[in-house]
Amino acid sequence: MTAAIIGWAHTPFGKLADETVESLIVRVATEALANAGIEAKDVDEIVLGHFNAGFSPQDFTASLVLQASPDLRFKRAVRVENACATGSAAVHMGIKSIEARAARIVLAVGVEQMTTTPAAEIGRNLLKASYVREEAGIDGGFAGVFGQIAARYFQKYGDQSDALAMIAAKNHKNGVSNPYAQMRKDFGYDFCRTESEKNPFVAGPLKRTDCSLVSDGAAAVVLADIETALKFSKAVAFRAAEHVQDFLPMSKRDILKFEGCALGWQRALAKSGLQLGDLSFVETHDCFTVAELIEYEAMGLTPEGEGARAIKEGWTQKDGKLPVNPSGGLKAKGHPIGATGVSMHALTAMQLTDTAGGIQVKNARLGGIFNMGGAAVANYVSILERIK
Repeated sequence: MTAAIIGWAHTPFGKLADETVESLIVRVATEALANAGIEAKDVDEIVLGHFNAGFSPQDFTASLVLQASPDLRFKRAVRVENACATGSAAVHMGIKSIEARAARIVLAVGVEQMTTTPAAEIGRNLLKASYVREEAGIDGGFAGVFGQIAARYFQKYGDQSDALAMIAAKNHKNGVSNPYAQMRKDFGYDFCRTESEKNPFVAGPLKRTDCSLVSDGAAAVVLADIETALKFSKAVAFRAAEHVQDFLPMSKRDILKFEGCALGWQRALAKSGLQLGDLSFVETHDCFTVAELIEYEAMGLTPEGEGARAIKEGWTQKDGKLPVNPSGGLKAKGHPIGATGVSMHALTAMQLTDTAGGIQVKNARLGGIFNMGGAAVANYVSILERIK
């Protein structure tokens, strides 16, 4: 263990018309420092995760974090981007600075404002996280990419519509108790399973309830080296933090295997000295329900092609043997691209400090996180444990 989370902050996710990228950044940066009990002058480095890709007219946003306090002026600040894993990229970069002893305390922030962009532009912006030369023409935008993945999975392993509806229903039910979630409504299995005017097919076999939401929001965590962290009131340490990058074109990979995800989990579990069954819960990247289904297999919960067992037998329910997405996941919580990975780390820290409120998993001791950029291209796995 080389780094720990000592403070965090999280805005609600959703349509935040009265906010801006700048106001969201300032809000969570200020609140995270206060939550940690640390002064801005003690921060050594700032890392901002902000995908943008045309969502905001203001690019070059790293220095906006300095607006949170005059005492952040002249601190090192950098913006990172790795598609939908941008938030975890910010967190992991902060960890690396601490590991290299280039910093004792790092402020990692993730942000996105998407809802002010017209729908057609949103689709084009998100497709920039695919391999444009080969995949830009896929109907349905990024939903179309995962619609193709779902169709191939169904062709190989049979119709999985029941399992996808169960995943959607699980995550929406969990999201009801998450005060940060964009959609706090329990739709139930029947609604998620049935095509209707309110739940039409969007791409391939994916319906609206299979797709994550377009969102605004921000989250932040304060990171510290272990020696420093133990001086504060709470500390949630990284047992492992692994990043695996795969080829961008889907044509160069077996897209049904999520091999980068699988390797990330293998490396993280080996580094932490743990087995998957040791974890109390997992927050995983359910940008689409089929992604969560395949991630069950990639993390080693089931063999390939058998991910449906995990949801049908109740393993991943909040009271199951490995709760997955007790927060409601991206499906219910929302998915402001740059904020998602930081949100996962903040919510996991809340779970492990028994401060997660209605989404609290009983006796949570070890938490796993998987955050994915693109179609299993950027793969980040973190395993966290409370040490104070």
